[in-house]
Amino acid sequence: MRVARSLHPTPLLRSLARSSRLSFTPARAQCLQKHPSPVQCRTFLRRQRPSGRVVEDLNVNRMREKSYQYYIHKRNFLLCGAISSAFLSCYFAYLLVLELRKPKKLDSGLPNNADPFTTDAGSKRKTVLHDAEGREIVPTGNSTVPTFPRILDLAIGAEAGQEEVNGVQYTLVGLGVRTVTFLGLQVYMVGYYVATQDIAALQSRLVKEINPIATTLVASEKDTLRQALLDPEQGEKLWNSILQEVRPRSVFRIIPVRDTDFHHLRDGFVRAITARSQGNNAEFGDEAFGLAMKDFRSLFNRGKVPKSREMLLCRDTAGQLTVTYDDGKTGMGSIGRVGDERVSRLLWLNYLAGKQVASEPARANIVEGIMEFVERPIGTVATRVL
Repeated sequence: MRVARSLHPTPLLRSLARSSRLSFTPARAQCLQKHPSPVQCRTFLRRQRPSGRVVEDLNVNRMREKSYQYYIHKRNFLLCGAISSAFLSCYFAYLLVLELRKPKKLDSGLPNNADPFTTDAGSKRKTVLHDAEGREIVPTGNSTVPTFPRILDLAIGAEAGQEEVNGVQYTLVGLGVRTVTFLGLQVYMVGYYVATQDIAALQSRLVKEINPIATTLVASEKDTLRQALLDPEQGEKLWNSILQEVRPRSVFRIIPVRDTDFHHLRDGFVRAITARSQGNNAEFGDEAFGLAMKDFRSLFNRGKVPKSREMLLCRDTAGQLTVTYDDGKTGMGSIGRVGDERVSRLLWLNYLAGKQVASEPARANIVEGIMEFVERPIGTVATRVL
């Protein structure tokens, strides 16, 4: 027969309970607080040695939030820097484009008002200065090629393709800069010269175009002539007749403002001639014109053209084209000629008239130079120059 267990604790259990309660008395707790047992803990970098104080609990969520906010702020800061850099690059590129399109007069050493496009007495006239040797010069407004001579003296012999002369004198009509691309990068300065002895014939043809009985043009007639020369169709028709009928001896003086090469210049010339010859097979579709263009291309099978080197495109009374170049070693010399007058005529029209010209500033300045001719009686301009 089993003896029923007593529901009451035995004396032994009651003794253990009493001893356990005695071990956690307030005095015991106070003692443990003053003298805690050694506790070890880890940090992110190294093991922390036991210290004599109670370690605080670490708030991991708060640390993660702070780290997240730090990297968010860092990302936003770098993003703002990248956007600002892109904006400033675009802005300074825009300012650079504006400066490239402005006429340059930085280091020309000329007076501030020495501008070939200055308005004077109701028309735009060339500003004529004198250099240290007393020669007349015209400022270009460009720092690389600051001036062009007003008078050009050439003595090209018959072996170079020009008629034998003892120094033909040419007078500057107008000048301007040739630019390319939408940035307006300057390539070369170009000036148009007419033989001083042939100015009277040019004057007569231009004056008679507006007033057949006049020897000079008044202000209203000058405006009519100016509009005709600037008009794409009328201007091309007028200059085409002058180059074919009057045939004044003339020169285009070309000086690069940056390093280039003959192939680049040739491509520009050929494109202009080809564009103006298209659509007129009756005049330019024969084999002779094709051979003349082949000869023209061969003239430019050369190397580099450093900036400030002078090149002259000369057209004589027969319309023959002679190209001369100053290589900086042997001086100015001929590099060849083309006998077909159609080649030089189309090349001249590329600067003088049409819907698109090689240099709009040059065409506009040439027209203003023509206005200076026609406002004086026929034959007096050459006398004044000489």
